[in-house]
Amino acid sequence: MAPIGRFVTEGTMLRLIRRPSGDGTPIFRSGRFPAWRWVILLVTGVYFLVPLYAAIRFAGLHAFGSVFTQAGFGSSLWVSVQLGIMTWIITMVLMVPTTIYVHLRLPGLRRVMEGITILPIVIPPVVLIIGVLQIAPLSLKATQWLLGIEYVVLAMPFAYRAIDAGLRSIDLKTLTEASSNLGASWLTTLWRVILPNLRTSLLSASVLIVALVLGEYTMASLNLVQTFPVWIVLFDQDNAQISVAASMLALIVTWLFLMLIVLVGSRQARRTGRGEVNLFSVTTITTTIGES
Repeated sequence: MAPIGRFVTEGTMLRLIRRPSGDGTPIFRSGRFPAWRWVILLVTGVYFLVPLYAAIRFAGLHAFGSVFTQAGFGSSLWVSVQLGIMTWIITMVLMVPTTIYVHLRLPGLRRVMEGITILPIVIPPVVLIIGVLQIAPLSLKATQWLLGIEYVVLAMPFAYRAIDAGLRSIDLKTLTEASSNLGASWLTTLWRVILPNLRTSLLSASVLIVALVLGEYTMASLNLVQTFPVWIVLFDQDNAQISVAASMLALIVTWLFLMLIVLVGSRQARRTGRGEVNLFSVTTITTTIGES
C-alpha cells in the first residue's frame, strides 16, 4: 500500500506531507511556529528569570555557602525530608491502587474521584488545619506525624491527576487481561506490568509531592512544627540574605528533580520507541504513515 503521508518535525516547524487529492490540490500545507508564541515565551522567561537574578544579586554568592552552617538548617531540612518520605509513601499506597481500581472496575466514578480530589485545592489550608486540630488527638498535636497526614490530603489532587494521566495513556484493561491470562496474580500484574508503564507518571507525582512538602508553610507553622519553609521565614528576621539563599537552594533542588523526570522519561521513551523528550531543543522525527 502506498504511503498516504508523513509527519516531519524540523526545528520549530511541524509539517504533514500528504499526497495530493484527485485534482492535484494539497490536502494539508505546512505552517511555521507563530511569532506571538515566541513573544509569550520571551515574556514568560523574563517574568521568571528577572526575580531570580534579583534574588541572587541581593543574597550574594557568599550567602549560599553560609546557609549550611546556620543554626537550625540541618534539623529543619531533615524534618522536611522525613515529612516528604512519609507523605510520598502514604500517598502512593493510597492513590495508586485506588486510581487503578477505579479505571478498571468503576470507570463511572472517575468524575466523582476528580471532584473529591479537587477539594484540598478549593479549601484554604488555614481552614483545613484548624478543622484538623479541633478533632485530632492530643498526642498527635504539634507533631510531624499529624502534619504528614495533612500533607497527604494536600498531595492527593496532584498525585491523582499525575497517575490518572499515566493510566489514560496506556491500554490498562488489555494489559491486565493479558497478564491474567498468562497466569499472573493481581500483585504480580501490578508490580511487573502496570507500575513499569506508570514510571514517568509516578516520578511526576513524586516531584509534586516533594515540592509541596518543601514549600508548604501555613500548615507547618500552625501545627508548631519547624520545617524548612518555617525555618526560612523565622531566619529571615535575623538575616534576610541567608533566608533568600536558602529559598533559592530549595528552588534549585526542585528544578533538579524535574530535570531527573525528563531524563528518565526520555531514556524510557528511547527504549520503547516513543517520542523523545528534550529540554532545550526539538528532536527531528520523521514518521511515515500507511507504508507497507
